Amino acid sequence: MQSKAENTPHHQPIQELLANGAALLRDAGVENPRREARLLLQHALGLTPEAMLALSVRDCVAAEPFLAWVARRAQHEPFAYITGSKGFWSLDLSVSSASLVPRGDTETLIAALLEHCPDHNADLSFLDLGTGTGCILLAALAEYPKAWGVGVDVNPAAATLAYGNARRCNMSARALIMAGQWVEALSAQSRFDVVFSNPPYIPTTDLDGLMEEVRRHEPVRALDGGQDGLDAYRHLCACLPRLLKHNGVGIFEFGIGQEPALRDIAAQNGLEVVQVMPDLAGIARCIVLRQGQPYARN
Repeated sequence: MQSKAENTPHHQPIQELLANGAALLRDAGVENPRREARLLLQHALGLTPEAMLALSVRDCVAAEPFLAWVARRAQHEPFAYITGSKGFWSLDLSVSSASLVPRGDTETLIAALLEHCPDHNADLSFLDLGTGTGCILLAALAEYPKAWGVGVDVNPAAATLAYGNARRCNMSARALIMAGQWVEALSAQSRFDVVFSNPPYIPTTDLDGLMEEVRRHEPVRALDGGQDGLDAYRHLCACLPRLLKHNGVGIFEFGIGQEPALRDIAAQNGLEVVQVMPDLAGIARCIVLRQGQPYARN
């Protein structure tokens, strides 16, 4: 980047670019358009936040990459897909349209893991079904340096993305990434201390009501949970007993209002609810299950 370039069609003052970009985003209905424009410019220039702050608003910078990204964001393409990265827990991960964008709600699963297994030196084994970017598995491995894990995704492009993130985070020696039909991709003898999943849980009839950037750009297969949104949980809970080691647990994300039905599905499969943990908004978001007596709901 040449911050002292002259004002030309290819190089324009930061102040002008930000004003034009924010206006385009505002007209498209993007929330916080000024903030998003500034972040897009920072990423387009390849700058850290500190380096961005050091620039003068009168400095002329390359305009075309930024304006191309603004045009994509104005179409409500997720910010993370445009920049190609997203922070999750303690990690910075590569992101693509092959998988869902990692969300803060999903960090609740890692919080539940830390509460259930406070010993960070434990030699644990993890399984992440529907691994996507690998965010859950890799965040868990980051907290337990002696642990290892397997991530499985039905989409080969997502599995490739997760493998790339394992390498990016220097965890490829401890993370085996597989493309295949979840449980069917594993050997019959596979057992784990913790089985994670953030499965599809949106009822099919609710898909059209999702935010535009989710509905239009994120993979439907990773969202559509069937007629009642619970298809994946029926499969997960039926398989969980044979996937867990003794005293092992399943840690699953679920949607708003799904807790009672998920408790029933767990009970029908001989699973005990250890804990239900809320996300940062106070909404029940994560369930911890283990083998036990059927759960009796009052």
